Amino acid sequence: MGDGSGADAPPDNGPAVSRAEFDRLFAAVRAWDRWPDPERGAWNLVGPRHVLAAAALVRSGVVVPLARPWSTAPAPDNHRPALHHMTELGDVEAPEPTGHKDFIAIDYHGKAVSHLDALAHIAYQGRLFGGPTAREMIDATGARYGSVDRLGPLVTRGVLLDLPVVRGVDWLEPGQAVHAGDVLAAEAALGLRIGEGDAVLLRSGHLRRRATLGPWDPSAASAGFHVDAVPLLAERGIALLGGDGDSDVRPSPVAGVHSPVHALAIAAMGVPLLDNLDLERLSGACGAAGRYEFLLVVSPLNVPGATGSPLTPVAVL
Repeated sequence: MGDGSGADAPPDNGPAVSRAEFDRLFAAVRAWDRWPDPERGAWNLVGPRHVLAAAALVRSGVVVPLARPWSTAPAPDNHRPALHHMTELGDVEAPEPTGHKDFIAIDYHGKAVSHLDALAHIAYQGRLFGGPTAREMIDATGARYGSVDRLGPLVTRGVLLDLPVVRGVDWLEPGQAVHAGDVLAAEAALGLRIGEGDAVLLRSGHLRRRATLGPWDPSAASAGFHVDAVPLLAERGIALLGGDGDSDVRPSPVAGVHSPVHALAIAAMGVPLLDNLDLERLSGACGAAGRYEFLLVVSPLNVPGATGSPLTPVAVL
């Protein structure tokens, strides 16, 4: 089944990119000296005027949460399931009212949990965004640079690149790449233009495919951006990148680099990533509203030293 339409041709994640070509691309989009506060990276771009402009997009008051439910069940795309245990029940004599408590834990960096990658999450050639070495800044106690608590919340304009809608298919097949030309075509088809401070969300139809055909291992094959799309996103000045996968097309088109979009966005551009979102309801809401832009609220947990955070982003139309 090819891109949800019944075609038999295998997905194309090319063209292949050499390591030398990738290094030149990394240097071209690198923004290490751009902001006085490098630990917030591209979130420095978003100021009060961006928040006010995003707030003006709220017209119907429709609120759409974008997180997948936590799963405690193992699956091909959930190798480290969440833990959820009750620690206090209302089944013993106690002063009223009774209390009920639970314990939750998650190794959230993976393919099953909706989460944010902070700047401490990725280093390329040993260096984090801005230049500090990962060896120096990250140890068993956590990250001393680029941790998620340095980011705080983000309120900005979100745009949905709904590729299945643009192409008239149910989903993109795992391994299918989204190129710069695809981004431009999506802008034209959806009536939007990516701008400074925007959060760009890519819908590939991942969860629709999963619900129809069952889970698979996205580490081996997933739809996502090819590295040739990144210079366009850098030129537009985006503040956040995310999707219903983890933004990278897999298998990687870059020899020796398993997550090249992660490296370019986080380590070069200072752009945090949102991984494993549920964009199905948002796709329907945007289609019903006839617009693919909205107010987006992203509020990671305030965990000092953490390399990211599970979270529930919220879109408001």
